[in-house]
Amino acid sequence: MKVADTPDSASTISMTNTITITVEQDGYYDINGSRQEPIVNLQLVTGASKLRRQLKESNELIICPGVYDGLSARIAMNLGFKAMYMTGAGTTASRLGQADLGLAHLYEMRTNAEMIANLDPYGPPLIADMDTGYGGPLFVAKSVQQYIQAGVAGFHIEDQIANKRCGHLAGKRVVSQEEWLTRLRAAKITKDRLRSDIVLIARTDALQQHGYDECIKRLKAARDLGCDVGLLEGFTSKEMARQAVKDLAPWPLLLNMVENGAGPVISTEEAKEMGFRIMIFSFCCITPAYMGIKAALERLKKDGVVGLPEGMGPKKLFEVCGLMDAMRIDTEAGGDGFSNGV
Repeated sequence: MKVADTPDSASTISMTNTITITVEQDGYYDINGSRQEPIVNLQLVTGASKLRRQLKESNELIICPGVYDGLSARIAMNLGFKAMYMTGAGTTASRLGQADLGLAHLYEMRTNAEMIANLDPYGPPLIADMDTGYGGPLFVAKSVQQYIQAGVAGFHIEDQIANKRCGHLAGKRVVSQEEWLTRLRAAKITKDRLRSDIVLIARTDALQQHGYDECIKRLKAARDLGCDVGLLEGFTSKEMARQAVKDLAPWPLLLNMVENGAGPVISTEEAKEMGFRIMIFSFCCITPAYMGIKAALERLKKDGVVGLPEGMGPKKLFEVCGLMDAMRIDTEAGGDGFSNGV
């Protein structure tokens, strides 16, 4: 490659004497006699790239509150969480009014994830539950592609049978290791084909049925296949959780913390000390929401009023959901929709 000054002070780059690029003073450039207008491509850093950087460039524990709708996600964003998790149990309860028994499928999960992930394209990356992948390899590939298009940053695929249930209920059954690896292989092929940074998390629920050693065996196979993160669901003790991190090091592990679930309560500080890299709290929004709604409805039934605290009116709720941003956009665009305030 050769760079030289031309009489008009433009820069000329010659590559193997076949392509000559001349950069003019006005910013235009000439390629073998053809004058071209410069093109600048500015790409938004995707949530997937953000999450991957958090995993690679820091040793900090990535704490993800389990959100299930737009309001819970907005609250988490306003409080400054650096990542979020879309819970399958919360999505099933809020969108379908059903228990987490595999009743929510790709449409419900993808549309909910897409809405949450795009509330703020510059916001925290979203990890989303993908259950079993919703079918065979072709269905898994379709699911992964739709999650990528939806803006999801990471997802986990588990080894439960199609007729699955919440990871913290008894009676779970899992498929063979090879069938699970087929799901994961289809997911990896798809994300690689689409050149996506989306983080592939391998989740095993085999502990109830086959024991700890089988879980580690399966996760090592998933690691060798090229999955980015591992998840052993339903630890029965802190010692088991700590041992899993050691047995799979330095592969990053995700901890699903469900209080009053199948395992012990582990704090974020304890999880960080154990060596976990991601920690999700699947029920941290949906359960308090249930408690608050139930209490409010009981007051309404008993006293005839809800009894909301002073200042907690419609405007406050709308502010959480982006009211001020909407007002700013309208005003800066020259609109008068908020000229008299709200």
